[in-house]
Amino acid sequence: MKKVVNILTVTGFMFFGAIQSTFAQNAEEAKTFHQILKQRFIEGGPFFMGIVLVALILGLAIAIERIIYLNMATTNTNKLVASVDDALSSGGVEAAKEVCRNTKGPVASIFYQGLDRVDEGIEAAEKAVVGYGGVQMGLLEKNISWLSLFIALAPMLGFMGTVIGMIGAFDAIAVANDISPGVVAVGIKVALLTTVFGLIVAIILQIFYNYIVSKVDSIVNNMEDASIRLVDLLVKYKK
Repeated sequence: MKKVVNILTVTGFMFFGAIQSTFAQNAEEAKTFHQILKQRFIEGGPFFMGIVLVALILGLAIAIERIIYLNMATTNTNKLVASVDDALSSGGVEAAKEVCRNTKGPVASIFYQGLDRVDEGIEAAEKAVVGYGGVQMGLLEKNISWLSLFIALAPMLGFMGTVIGMIGAFDAIAVANDISPGVVAVGIKVALLTTVFGLIVAIILQIFYNYIVSKVDSIVNNMEDASIRLVDLLVKYKK
């Protein structure tokens, strides 16, 4: 029995030692990759690489701001409609408006505008809902065009760096009067690095852009559905 325990103990130490060795190796590889990435970024040249980096920073700033805003604008429309329905039944329009005032999000704001004009008739309330819905949609889509600009700009800057790097390579050939690899290697490397980093920035921002667009579409669909349900509630209330 004691022999079996010793064998299991030794096996356990070997197992955990292998795990620690694997984690250490992975950490070293990750660190090495980071160092390589940093080195390649510096080798790409400060001008175009700096512009690409600025495009990445500004694009991420816009994306993060939009994501935070859209998450705050997300509302449980079913709960809001039920609350407004109960308020209309128990306390009338003013009670329903108070529910909308105490609820965050574009749907509650649209409801408030419709309720505020219900005394002028159902048609006036419906026009207010539609008109203010357009305003809220504009707020949801704010600055998204700038994000798409940075997505297009980053690879274009990379390609421009590529062209300039190739021009530098041909200038080096003309000066040295030689087409050996050592003469053109630096210019070609700079050209390829600017293209790679420009494409990486565009890919990162494109992922954020697609998520933001899908989030906006989801909120807009909820707004349209909730607006129809509000008009139905107002018609029922007027009867």
